[in-house]
Amino acid sequence: MPSPQPFIPQHFIEKLSLLGLNTSLCNWILDFLTGRPQLVRIGNSFSSTTTLSTGAPQGCVLSPLLFTLLTHDCAAMHSSNHIVKFADDTTVVGLISKNDEVTILTLFIDGSPVEIVKSTKFLGVHLVENFTWSLNTTSISNKDQQRLYFLRRLRKAHLPPPILTMFYRRAIESVLSSCITAWFGNCTILDRKT
Repeated sequence: MPSPQPFIPQHFIEKLSLLGLNTSLCNWILDFLTGRPQLVRIGNSFSSTTTLSTGAPQGCVLSPLLFTLLTHDCAAMHSSNHIVKFADDTTVVGLISKNDEVTILTLFIDGSPVEIVKSTKFLGVHLVENFTWSLNTTSISNKDQQRLYFLRRLRKAHLPPPILTMFYRRAIESVLSSCITAWFGNCTILDRKT
């Protein structure tokens, strides 16, 4: 797959104008994205300052919104597809039923086909093409086994019960309950015992 093109603010502003944003807002965004000083600090030492006029600032509240506007024209072309955008990530989700397998269309970006995967991790949940949940439950079980080890170590160190409860809720229960409504109801009995 070809490497991504750099984000050039001037081109982005042209796109925003075409979307109907007023000129003063476009100029404000251009000013925000260009001429940003950047340096590196290691301990008490600082690098020389470099001025950046490409890309968008990482960790900035505005950057995910700008990405959404930049990818505004990336839209699903088939009713069984859904495009999910979050921050700087785009996921195309499609449902292919048994009768439609012969009509699977290849998705291309800049002339290169996008790989169709048999499994993926999406928002922390392992999704598998046959809709089984064994991979997801095994992953959760492995994470929690590691964390239970630390809980036992904390208990042996005679930490007070409120601290142990806090550790359990934040490090173990949060993993067990994450997206549970999406996957637990369809687990096999074996998965539930994992």
